[in-house]
Amino acid sequence: MYTSKEILDIVSRYIDNLPYDRKPQSLYEPIKYVLSAGGKRIRPSFVLMAYNLFKDDVETALPAAAALETYHNYTLLHDDLMDNADVRRGRPTVHKKWNANTAILSGDTMLSLAYLHLANSKTENLKDALDLFTVTALEVSEGQQYDMEFETRTDVKEEEYIEMIRLKTSVLLACALKMGALLAGASAEDAELIYKFGEKVGLAFQLQDDYLDVYGDPVVFGKTIGGDITSNKKTYMLINAWNRSEGETRSELNHWLGVSDFDREEKIKAVTNIYNKLGIDKLAEAKIKECFDESRKYLDGISVADERKQVLRGYTENMMNRKK
Repeated sequence: MYTSKEILDIVSRYIDNLPYDRKPQSLYEPIKYVLSAGGKRIRPSFVLMAYNLFKDDVETALPAAAALETYHNYTLLHDDLMDNADVRRGRPTVHKKWNANTAILSGDTMLSLAYLHLANSKTENLKDALDLFTVTALEVSEGQQYDMEFETRTDVKEEEYIEMIRLKTSVLLACALKMGALLAGASAEDAELIYKFGEKVGLAFQLQDDYLDVYGDPVVFGKTIGGDITSNKKTYMLINAWNRSEGETRSELNHWLGVSDFDREEKIKAVTNIYNKLGIDKLAEAKIKECFDESRKYLDGISVADERKQVLRGYTENMMNRKK
């Protein structure tokens, strides 16, 4: 069994040394730029951790791990373009460093490369892996579309939001875990259990992001909090505040959602006070705990020795104990 650090090191060495010897280099340079930024590399690590539950030759799963990381960064590249974001991981985004057309074309090429990496996997279950990856890619796009549509709606329900983040965030984490299990020859039952585990961890992870953007310590969080509040982003927090407020509280919330000229700190403080008044912080904490507790049940049900689950269990525990 490998530790999570050992797995991250294996993944990083492989991804950092991927060859990009096709031409024109101007197409592939932005791709190398995006992937060289590193990040947490949760998804490729999940592929290897899931594989390692069942088998020890984790290097066999590296092409699939590269596929998931390449695809994930492709979605980020296009998200940055759609959001007109200037910075990603402390560096200029591709459309800022190059231009929008380059971001579109290099992003599209990353999607093709992801399939190429996955097709190089040595497994008898390649069709199942490709089918899983394709459905996941469709679901992520569906989640992104729902997220865009929510921007202009004031009637988004909690269950709609949960489904959106399941599609936009959770299914890719679940796919990474199930991919590793499939490549290792896990049973259909175990593959489905680890998928459900990843789905619930993903929900908890995204809900925690919502929470930390309001209640995180800026020093530890590594960025200024309150960005979701100032942009009126539909989050678990805002949706529940809207659906639970009434009278003067609803009027005040409406004011801050509608105002275009405001003092940033004043708006953050006012909306946070509304969340506190309505108990949205406690509601979010309870939902995060509910999702993470459910995830543990799925991991417990996988039919391998408990000691083989400790790395994955410890890794996800650390994910949920993060402050940034």
